[in-house]
Amino acid sequence: MKVTLDELQTFATVVDTGSITAAAEQLEQTVSGASRTLARLEEKLQTTLLRRTTRRLELTEEGKAFLQNAREIIDAVENAEEQLAARRERPSGRLRVDAATPFMLHVIVPLVAGYRERYPQVELELNSNEGIIDLLERRTDVAIRIGRLKDSTLHSRPVGSSRIRVLATPAYLKAHGLPKRVEDLERHSLLGFTQPEALNVWPLVGADNEPYRINPSIASSSGETLRQLALESAGIVCLSDFMTGRDRREGKLVQLFARQTQDVRQPINAVYYRNTAISARIASFVDYLAEAAKTTEFAR
Repeated sequence: MKVTLDELQTFATVVDTGSITAAAEQLEQTVSGASRTLARLEEKLQTTLLRRTTRRLELTEEGKAFLQNAREIIDAVENAEEQLAARRERPSGRLRVDAATPFMLHVIVPLVAGYRERYPQVELELNSNEGIIDLLERRTDVAIRIGRLKDSTLHSRPVGSSRIRVLATPAYLKAHGLPKRVEDLERHSLLGFTQPEALNVWPLVGADNEPYRINPSIASSSGETLRQLALESAGIVCLSDFMTGRDRREGKLVQLFARQTQDVRQPINAVYYRNTAISARIASFVDYLAEAAKTTEFAR
């Protein structure tokens, strides 16, 4: 008896989700049905793919080897479906997108309705991670990365750039005074990043004629957390335009050192792991994002 695509998909989904129950929910099956499908696959292969303990499922060595082949078969079928859909100019299928929380909230989420209207057959799955992820491990189709890319085997496409500025609330400045010189910042509460350290170099020149590096009074790994702290008048922050444009327009945050601020822009790239031609659904999303970049805050 031959192995079916449904059996391969069930096996891969169980591995990805970590449990038969979660896999059944994602596949819209009953738990008993998913369990029977997995058991049937192991019976056909006459081997154990997963060890079941009271707490988790663990791949056997045979399961690890078979999983790689199963993923290749599933991807091949998905690619075949995408190619047919592309011929009809209707990208389809699930598209897994990863981006840092601020970019997801301030850029991608506002674009979802328009994208879905144009490409209704694409099923979006949006995930947020503050750090660099392994696209293959997380089963991610395309990730949005902000900042300079390191050497990588990933394919990338620039979709825009975003200027960074030093900002504070009027309430904070009223309470603590307006810093007139860059050196005055040392007497203020400065909001910065725990990592990467490069984000704590602000687009200003210090007294030593070097780029101004801060020692944060409050640090966070999340730009959105720093934005919220700044809006609560907890200190002075340096953030990208894509997440502070509305705050500046509404007067909630005001720019400091406008004349002294260097025009430093963070590059924004879409990266994807496929080593074949870019799939129709990935291309549709990246094209839509790049098109939006021409008219939205983060590209100015």
